Amino acid sequence: MENKVQEIIEQQVLTVAKAVEDKIDDEIAALEKLDLDDIEVLRERRLQQMKKMAEKRSRWISLGHSEYTEIFSEKDFFTIVKASDRVVCHFYRENWPCKVVDKHLGILAKQHIETRFIKIQAEKSPFLAEKLKIVVLPTIALIKNAKVDDYVVGFNELGGTDDFSTEELEERLAKAQVIFFEGESSLKPSKTQTRNVRHGSNSHDSDSE
Repeated sequence: MENKVQEIIEQQVLTVAKAVEDKIDDEIAALEKLDLDDIEVLRERRLQQMKKMAEKRSRWISLGHSEYTEIFSEKDFFTIVKASDRVVCHFYRENWPCKVVDKHLGILAKQHIETRFIKIQAEKSPFLAEKLKIVVLPTIALIKNAKVDDYVVGFNELGGTDDFSTEELEERLAKAQVIFFEGESSLKPSKTQTRNVRHGSNSHDSDSE
């Protein structure tokens, strides 16, 4: 009985190995069929992709990406959300929970150059606070294409405590697709209503709670 089981296992291993070997052979054969012109086309395409990415990174840096910065006027807020496709904005006051958020966003800003990370004092931004229904502090507004797409309100979604990790907040931002994330592929965008934050535009109804 044991010999028969061993034979079955060995056969399965051989089958898998053969399938992998066949796949590798196919890939090698495809590469061998490429002539010099094909290789040059692939090389040029790759160079163009690298050039575009370099241009993107340069533009992001020029817009203030890679740094977690405080803004001091509501006008600056509207300018920023129009200039950058993805913005993470921390509405804060001077208290311990908001300082915890500051620590994590400072780290993430350097890791996710594709997104602009900013903070603004809620009590000194009454128009924005009312327009976006900011009630609980800290509140992190997740903005895509000049619209608030989602909110992280307090620490309820982060374990309900102030000792959550940067990775937990990173995953929450990735779930809203406001940052690019190479982590768990099961993350899906949250289905929340959006609020238009273009200055002077009519806003869509949305609930921050």
